[in-house]
Amino acid sequence: KALQRFQREDPTFRVHVDKESGETIISGMGELHLDIYAERMRREYKCDVELGKPRVNFRETITQKSKFEYQHKKQSGGSGQYAKISGYIEPITEEEGKEYEFLNSLVGNNISESYVPAVDKGVQEAMQSGPLIGYPMNRLRFVLEDGAEHSVDSSELAFKLCAIYALREALKNASPVLLEPLMSVEVVAPVEFQGAVVSQINRRKGVIMDSEQQGDEVIMQANIPLNNMFGYSSELRSATQGKGEFSMEYLKHAPVPQDVQDDLVGKKAAAANKSKQ
Repeated sequence: KALQRFQREDPTFRVHVDKESGETIISGMGELHLDIYAERMRREYKCDVELGKPRVNFRETITQKSKFEYQHKKQSGGSGQYAKISGYIEPITEEEGKEYEFLNSLVGNNISESYVPAVDKGVQEAMQSGPLIGYPMNRLRFVLEDGAEHSVDSSELAFKLCAIYALREALKNASPVLLEPLMSVEVVAPVEFQGAVVSQINRRKGVIMDSEQQGDEVIMQANIPLNNMFGYSSELRSATQGKGEFSMEYLKHAPVPQDVQDDLVGKKAAAANKSKQ
C-alpha cells in the first residue's frame, strides 16, 4: 500500500519484483531519495523496512570439454525406466553469441528420434541450477553422440531424467566458473577530481577503457562489476563536491575473480549445512 502510494506521488520512484531473486527492488534518484521513502514507511505506516543491495544475478558456465556416458535404470514392479546416452559438453565462446546449443550427432538407430527432444528438455532443465551455487547456466553446448533404449522400459521421461543426471556428471570435469554482470560505466567530473575518480574505480575493481577531457570536465569510460557498483552514487558525489555524475548499462557477463568465487561457494556451502542442522 505504501509503495503504491509513493509511486503515484512520485513518478521517479519505481518498484518491481525481480523474477529471478524474488526480491522487491525500489529505484529512484539516488540513495538519499530511497532512504527518505524507507523512513516514511517506518514513520507513517509503522512498517519495519530493511534496505540492502539487490542480489546480483550471477550465471555459471563451463571452461573445458567433458565427456559423459550415463545409464538411467529403474525397476520397481511393472514397466521400469531405461535410457542410456553418451556424448560430450563443451563451452560456447563469447564470439559465437549463443547461450545454449543442443547438437544431435547420433549415427544409426540406437535411440529413436522421438526421444531426442526429451534429452534436450532434460539438459535445459538441469541448466537452471548450476553446480557451484545454483545459478542458471549459459554458454554450454551439449552434443549427443550415442545411446541405447529398451523396447518396453524406455520413455520420454526416462531419457529426460537420464539427460539431467548425465549433465550433472559431466559438469564435475568441466571446470565450471561463476559469471557476474559487467557494466559499462561513463563518469563525468571536473578535471581537478580526476585522481579521486580513478582511485574509486580501481577500488571497485574496474578497468578504465578510455578517458578524454572536454573543457573543464573529464569523461571516463570504465568496465566495472555490477556487484561493486552499489553505493557509488553517494561516494562519487562526496569525492567531487556534488559535481560528478555517472551512467551505466549492462555490457556482458564475465568470470569473477577466483577469490570471489571461492568466497561465494563457501557461503553457499555454509548456508546449506546450517539448514540441515
